[in-house]
This record gives sequence, structure tokens and C-alpha cells, in this order.
Amino acid sequence: MPSVTRYFLEVNPRIPKRLARLEELANNLWYSWDRPTRALFAKLNPALWEAVGHSPKALLKRIDEQRLIDAATDPAFLDSLTRVLAAFDAYHAEPPFKQNSGAVAREDLVAYFCAEFGVHESLPIYSGGLGILAGDHCKAASDFQLPFVAVGLLYRQGYFTQTIDGEGRQRAEYYDSEFDDLPIQPVKRKDGPELVVELDLPARKLLVKVWQARIGHVSLFLLDTDLPENAERDRDIAHRLYGGDRTTRLEQEIVLGVGGMRALAAMELRPSVWHINEGHAAFLVLERVRALVNEGLAEEAAIEAVASNTVFTTHTPVPAGHDQFPDATVIPYLRSCFPELGAPDKVAALARPPSGGDFNMTALALRASRHNNGVSRIHGGVSQRLLHNFWPQVSPEENPVGYITNGVHVATFLAPEWGEVLDRFLGVGWMHRLGYPGIWEKIRDIPDHIFWSVRQDIKARMLHMVRHRFAAQHTRNHGSESHLERLLRYADPAKPNVLTIGFGRRFATYKRATLLFNDLERLKRIVGDKERPVLFLFSGKAHPADEPGQDLIRAIAQMSQAPEFEGRILFLEGYDLHIARRLVSGVDVWLNNPVHPLEASGTSGMKAGMNGVINLSILDGWWDEGYDGDNGFAIKPASPDLDPHRRDREEARTLYEILQDRVVPLYYARSNGGYSPEWIRIAKRSMASLLPRYDASRMLGEYVSKYYLPASRQGRKYSEAGYQAAKTLAQWKARVRAAWPGVAARRLDTPKTRIQFGESIPVEIAVRLNGLAPSDVCVELLLTRGMRESPLVQHSHECAPEGVLESGEHRYRLDLKPGLAGRLDYRIRVFPRHELLTHPFELGLTCWV
Repeated sequence: MPSVTRYFLEVNPRIPKRLARLEELANNLWYSWDRPTRALFAKLNPALWEAVGHSPKALLKRIDEQRLIDAATDPAFLDSLTRVLAAFDAYHAEPPFKQNSGAVAREDLVAYFCAEFGVHESLPIYSGGLGILAGDHCKAASDFQLPFVAVGLLYRQGYFTQTIDGEGRQRAEYYDSEFDDLPIQPVKRKDGPELVVELDLPARKLLVKVWQARIGHVSLFLLDTDLPENAERDRDIAHRLYGGDRTTRLEQEIVLGVGGMRALAAMELRPSVWHINEGHAAFLVLERVRALVNEGLAEEAAIEAVASNTVFTTHTPVPAGHDQFPDATVIPYLRSCFPELGAPDKVAALARPPSGGDFNMTALALRASRHNNGVSRIHGGVSQRLLHNFWPQVSPEENPVGYITNGVHVATFLAPEWGEVLDRFLGVGWMHRLGYPGIWEKIRDIPDHIFWSVRQDIKARMLHMVRHRFAAQHTRNHGSESHLERLLRYADPAKPNVLTIGFGRRFATYKRATLLFNDLERLKRIVGDKERPVLFLFSGKAHPADEPGQDLIRAIAQMSQAPEFEGRILFLEGYDLHIARRLVSGVDVWLNNPVHPLEASGTSGMKAGMNGVINLSILDGWWDEGYDGDNGFAIKPASPDLDPHRRDREEARTLYEILQDRVVPLYYARSNGGYSPEWIRIAKRSMASLLPRYDASRMLGEYVSKYYLPASRQGRKYSEAGYQAAKTLAQWKARVRAAWPGVAARRLDTPKTRIQFGESIPVEIAVRLNGLAPSDVCVELLLTRGMRESPLVQHSHECAPEGVLESGEHRYRLDLKPGLAGRLDYRIRVFPRHELLTHPFELGLTCWV
């Protein structure tokens, strides 16, 4: 047969006038958390809705025109459309800052930079938890009506699509996105043409096109390098999320930081706060410094001005999460992108860790920001210790790294089946009263049979999805139909009575997806009880370059084929936001067993808990804060002194004991109503205790109060009068750093060892200031009760200057009258102090007596 040329033609339907606003709905990711909107599009053509990956915009381009004509005359569809549009219009008509005390100024604007955004599966530019968190941050900002924009990259292929073959091997498949199918629009300049910004790369120019996605009230600007004007290699810079070699990764991060800053400037957006969400966007600070140096500011003052209103959030204590580049790779880019900053070696020094090494994006972000945080209480402490060399003379507990525990967007992840029940028992509008005291105790008033019925409905819907997805996976791998029924015998939506335990997340080795298989004999006994069956559902992706992570997937897939586990362990391929929403709301128990303390926060368990799913997790990340002893099950971490194999064995044994002795018996301790009253009690407690605490609005409120507002204030203060404050502070810091090696302190008086309560003792200190003024330092006595008391629980007493000694030292004195009785200890230190400092220890300098 002769070769035939095949031509493609897409014929788009005309949308009837009565349905014209469907296009408006399709172009706003508000639909990602409004289920009635998604249901409206799905109703037009359910099969096509699945085929286009739940993309309203793609559906409207491909649907048969006659179906739209029919819908335009269908009273039921028009009624649904009217209700959806009313909700859409009401949401977008709400006044600004509705949940804010009014401290956000009209001229304020937060710019949030991140390498990935997980808003909805119809915009596939995310890989895992970082992206989902960024998406939820944007949604919460929209709910707040916070003045907020976000900046990311527009990946042509995004992250990979995962399939699992018959041997359990992960296959990574990449597909080009049609940008016309995505809920995005090109940004246009005021004079009409599409907005394109220019970057200087070594020996060439790079053009970057700017697109806009609407997330409710929030604009997400996405940067695209796939332009015909660019060289072929440069077109591929933003081709894949976390793809390509190290040079491509470096270029992606330059596009994100430098291109993002230039895009906002071209749109005449002037942020008052800049938030770097993980280090990928840290080149942003160099671009801002470059712009200020161009205005005539000295580089040191420019760094202070930039840092004053920059927030940096670190998300992982795992080394792979902190990007590094060798000098040979990065220096040519520093020379071409930032020529105004002088010698590239000097610029690179900003990104050099204190202990030396390669150009480090975390180091760059830390040095050019004054507002730093981890994402849970444990992770904040881990980050303080991990980064303590940046403030070498300050104890980790006092350095500038704080924490805000992550949250999740309730409207996105709360199963819609809960809506009517919560409206009935908590009152209509409960979503706007998440933080009100006492409201969540009303969950106890929900009758057990109603609570159980909702849970079973959600579970049945999840099991429908599991069967559909797993059947497609099984068929593609040439499995038999009769064997499929055997594999899915416990995943029966008609009888959702089997205890179902879920594990869904990125397959990194520290998350220990295979801990469950540490002792196969014990696991066999747990799952092999015919009277009390257990189904384990696994899903998740490993990075294509992460061979150990892929080995974990293969181990689980192969284990699921063993006769004793067949049908009791299922691995679902293609983990994405759609599967995640189903799993976290539909399973009975959510399992999480990372290596402590490597789980920075984790959010999947929050989503599960707010749906009445019971968490079974290592006390790490958010669960160390969320667990109250009565709202789930906790695995206490083994001693950190144990070797990894013994640690895994000990924690796996605890996991088996909890499953055998508590989870399985409790779930199957059913009353005449067909459910376990005690299980329902814990599930209610999970929902009531976790939903209000781990909502993204709580998280965003903390960012506003702890970081955004202080950063905005500092930024304004530093920029006033031609950046006078930034200049003053930069000069003062230079003087202090030069003098500090010569600063010393000694005790003048003889310390007393015993006094009566109510008495005081004189404390006299001589300080050699080495040219500094007494106003440049603080001499402080720290008093604690007992040597074992945490240094965070201490009482501070400042010593007052009292002249100069003949030796030239400055004398400081304090009459210490302890307000405590018992065995006390105290220490005395000297540290630099200035009213313009954002954090008292940002210089990292201290001199102890």
C-alpha cells in the first residue's frame, strides 16, 4: 500500500449564546475547588470529560455542537448553569481582604514564586507535594482576596505520565500539552502585542513569553520558552518539570527568578513582598539587586533593601532538595545575566555555603532574605540545625529560621458528600467559620449511622475509580478478565465493608513505602484473616532518575502478585490530583511512615483526616503536632542512635502491632448497625480536630501576620528617602563585621553561688568594643532554672553601660534579682544591635563571657 499523508483538522463548535459564560468558567481555575462547576462540564459529555483529563476548556473545543445546542434548551442544565454562575459571581464580588484585620495596605502586593503549581489535573505543571502546597496557597490567597500574584514556569510536557508494566516497572511517558487546551491566556502589553521578556544568556538572547492562569481572584503568571525565535535547545528549557541535565535545571531557575521579575516589571506590578517558595527561584534576588544597582545603589545596600521584604520558605531537610551548581557551570550565566554586579566570583560568594562548596540556591535565598521558615514545628527545628552555620555564633534555637505548619485547601479536598451533612449540623456557611471556637464539636452531634453512611458513599465512589483505573492497567498488561475479578474482589463498591488502608505520595526512599513488608509473615497474618480482610492501596511516582524509588514501586507491584497478597495489595498507576482526591477521602486509614525527621510537613494526612479518615503515621512533620492521642494512631520514632536496618525493624514492629491489636479489631467491632461505634468516634475526632487546624486559610493567615506584613513594613522603611535605611544598615553591618573579631568580654565581679530569694547580686562586665559604640551592642544575661531546662525557656536581663575603664574597655552592670527560686544557671553574652535589624541575630555574631 502506498504511503498516505494524513492531515489533521480540529473543528471547534460554536457555543450558543445562552451558554456563552461557559468559556468564562472554563478559563478560571475556580472550578478546581467548585465541584458543581466540574459536574456541569462533565454532564455535557462524561466520556469526553474523562478523555480530556477533566479540562473544561478542552471539552468545549471538542464537544459536538449539537450537544451544546441541546444543553442550551435543557431546563435542568440551564438551572444548574444559573446556580453555578450565581456562586461564581458572588465569590468574585466579595470585598477585598474579607478575612483580614485591615493591616494589609491597599498598595501591598505579594509575589509568590515557585517551580511548580498543583492547582488541578487540567493544568499539569506539578509533580508532588511542593506543587500542591503552592496551588493551595494561591487558592487560600484568593479566598482571602489578598493582593497576591504567583509566578511559575509553563512546561510543555510537565511531569511525566506514569504507567506500570506487568513486571512492576515504572514507565515514564511524556506528552506535549496543547497550550490552547489549558486554562491559560497570553498576557498582552497595553499597546496590544503579547508580552515577551528578554534574558541575556551566555552568547545569546532568550525570549520568554508570559501567560496568565486565573485562580479565583489570583493571577498565576507562567513563563514559556518554547518560542520559534529561540534556538532549538533554548525552546526546550521549560520543556519538562525537573527534567534535563544540570545546565537545563540552572537555566530553568534563571528563567523563573530573572524572567519572573522582569515579567512583573513589564506588567507594571510592584510587589511589596517577594516570597521564594523553595530555592528554585532564588535568582530573583540577584535580579532585584541588579535593578537597584542600576539605579545607583551600592551593592551591599541593595542586598539589604532586597532582603528586607523577601520571604524564603524551605521545604525539605533532604540534600537533594537544595539545588547546587558547580562554578564552571554557573559563572558564565552570572557574567551574562548580572554584569552590573561586577566579578562573577564575588556574586557567586553570596551563594556559597559557610563550609564552602558549589553555588547553592538555598544559601543564596538565605543571604538575601530576612524572613525564613520551615513548614512544621519539627522541620523548623531541623532547618535551624541544618542551617546553623549561616549564623555560626548563635544557638540554632535563636537563629532567624521560624516555621509555619502547612495547610490544605478544604474546599478542594473535602469530599462533596460532606457538604449537605455539615451544612445541616454545623450551619450553612460553616466554611467561613473554620476558626470559630466550638463549631467543630458539633461533629459529635452527627448521628453515627449518618456519619458512617457518608463515609461509605465516599468509599464506594473511590472504589469505582480504583476498579476503572486498575482494570485499564491490567488490560494493557495483557491480564485475563477472569483474573481481574479475583484481584478486585475486595475493592467492591457495592460492598465497601473491607478495611481499606491507603498510601499515596512521591516514592522517595525516605518515605519508606515498603516498610509494611519488613516482616512478611506478620503481614500475611494481618491480611489473611478471611473474617477480617484488609485491602492496601498504593499509588505514587518516583522521579525517572530515582532508581531506588522505582525499585520500591517494583517491589510493591511484585509483592501484590504473590498468592498470599493477591487482591489484598493493589498499586494504582498514574498518580495525580484526581486519584489523590479520591484516595485521601475514600480509604479508612491513611498510612505514612517516613524516616524521622525527614518528613518536612506532609499534607496528604491532613486531607485524609478532614474527611473522617483515620491517620496511622510516624510522629513526624505535621502529625507530631496534629496527633492528640485520640484522633488517630501514632508510631513513635525509634531511637536515632539505631542503625537504619534496626530502626526500620523496630518501627515496622510497632506498625504491625497497631494494625493487629488496634486498627483491625476496632474496625470490625461492629454493632447491629453494621459499623463500629468506637471507630466512628475516632473518625469524628479526627475530622473535628484536624479540619480547622490544617486549613490553608489558617496557614495563609500566619504568613500574613508573621511574614508578609513585617516584610512589607521593612521594605517600605528601607526604601524611604532613597533607600537611606538600607544604606545605613549596610554600612553599620560592614563596620560591625570588621570590628567583631576584636570584641571580647570578661567578668569584673566575683560571682556569688548562693543568695536568699528576694536578694539581688551585682553583675559587672568589661567589654572590649574594638571601636564600636556602646549603642552598637547589647550585653545580656540569660537566666534559666537548672542545666537541663530548654534554652527557649529563659529570662533575659539587659546590662546597662556605665562608662569606660582605664583599660579602654566599657563597663556594663546589672543588679540581678531572680524571680525564681531553686538551682539556677545563667550565661552572659554580647551581640550586635541596631534598630533597623529585621531579626536580632541576623548577623550571626555573639561573644560569650
